[in-house]
Amino acid sequence: MTGMTIRNLDGQLKKRLRIRAASRGRSMEEEAREILRAALSVEPHQNRRNLADRIRSRMAKVGGVELDIPGREAIREPIDFG
Repeated sequence: MTGMTIRNLDGQLKKRLRIRAASRGRSMEEEAREILRAALSVEPHQNRRNLADRIRSRMAKVGGVELDIPGREAIREPIDFG
C-alpha cells in the first residue's frame, strides 16, 4: 500500500473528520480511507441519465400533457425587391 499526506487541510474540515471518525469508532486515517473508498467505488457516469430522461421521469408522476400542434403553412416565395 502507498501512503499519502494531505497538507493545508482546513481546521473545520479536520475537526469534522475527527468527530465523524470518533462516532464510528475509527481512527481519522481509517475514516478518510473509508470516505475515499465510498466516493470512488461508483464509476463516473454510472446511473446517469441525460437531461431529457430525467425530466421525463420526473414529469411522469404528474401525468402527460397533450399539446395541440398547429399544421405548418407552405413556405412563401421570397419578396422581389427588383
